[in-house]
Amino acid sequence: MLLGGVVVVVLAALAYFIFRTQPIPVDLGAATRGEMIVSVGDEGQTRIQDIYTVSAPVDGRLLRVDSEVGDTVSAYSSALVAIEPRSPQFLDVRTRSQAEAAVKAAEAALTLAQADVGRAAAELDYARAELERAEALARRGNVSASALDRARLEMKTKEATLATAEAALRVKEFELETARASLIDPGSQVPQRTPENCCVPIYSPVDGQVLRILRESEGVVSAGTPIIEIGDPHELEIVVDLLSRDAVRISPGDAALIDDWGGPTPLNGRVRRIEPFGFTKVSALGIEEQRVNVIVDLTDPPETWTRLGHGYRVDVRIVIWRGEDVLRVPQSALFRSGDAWAVFVVEEGVAARRRIEIGHVNPDFGEVLGGLQEDDFVVLHPGEGLEDGAEVVERSIF
Repeated sequence: MLLGGVVVVVLAALAYFIFRTQPIPVDLGAATRGEMIVSVGDEGQTRIQDIYTVSAPVDGRLLRVDSEVGDTVSAYSSALVAIEPRSPQFLDVRTRSQAEAAVKAAEAALTLAQADVGRAAAELDYARAELERAEALARRGNVSASALDRARLEMKTKEATLATAEAALRVKEFELETARASLIDPGSQVPQRTPENCCVPIYSPVDGQVLRILRESEGVVSAGTPIIEIGDPHELEIVVDLLSRDAVRISPGDAALIDDWGGPTPLNGRVRRIEPFGFTKVSALGIEEQRVNVIVDLTDPPETWTRLGHGYRVDVRIVIWRGEDVLRVPQSALFRSGDAWAVFVVEEGVAARRRIEIGHVNPDFGEVLGGLQEDDFVVLHPGEGLEDGAEVVERSIF
């Protein structure tokens, strides 16, 4: 009889352990107090605030740029490059024929001008002799005063005619030089370089560093051709394009945190400007998004971010809310229950569903306004199989 009772108890205990519901292993977290930040952000890019593009001021032959990227330059004292006059162009058959004809015409015109000078000189000599004879006769009283005046007038007229002919001769000589210059071939005459005809130096317009050399090799350039970009690397800003719905949540003066820039700690910044013009950008998933550029100034001392340069990638978070001593719960513990937020609170190994009031939310935490106490334990990542009143056990990490 006693043996039968023992067997019954053993079988009952065995059945209990076999058929009883096993506790569900879960990950646990706790409601804690601490700092909480709500931010919006995206990838950003550093850029120098003012970049100056130095261009060719005149047409000519650009000499090779000796400056290197990173060189320090001073405003209006550092010569960056020089431009010298370019060689004449090749002449085609038609243009050369026209130029040769122009030279012959100029030579003929010069011969005609020389003849005019000879004629004017002869007429002047005759007028001078006539004046001398009239003056001699006037001293003896054999010529009237009016005849003497006419001789003098004729003398002055012939002097003016000779001066006019000589001036026309000089004009024809210059026209001949011009016509012959149009026949100069590239490389046929290399004039000796002098300070007057050598080159046009181009100076840096600001103090800073050479950022980029757009045209390094020697060659012919037109006026306005970009050559070098210059800027001050200490005047660095960050531009980040945010979704338009996020951009309307921030204001100038909001604090910003710059992560993943390469340094050991995040950098601090401040929003300077939110551009009023949005633009469409296609995301990596092929979705068209309306975005707005936000300009952020770095507020840390320059020596902390001196390794940053123009066009570096960074991650920017703009703080739109900050709490110093906030009761918070891990965001992974939250789920929707009807129209409210809820969590599973664990007490003595039993999970109890509890609705709570949530304020601000960020990717890590939710601000608890009511329904939880500090150090309450909650289930992280609650699965669909977890129900109210279920027994749970903390999952071991080993």
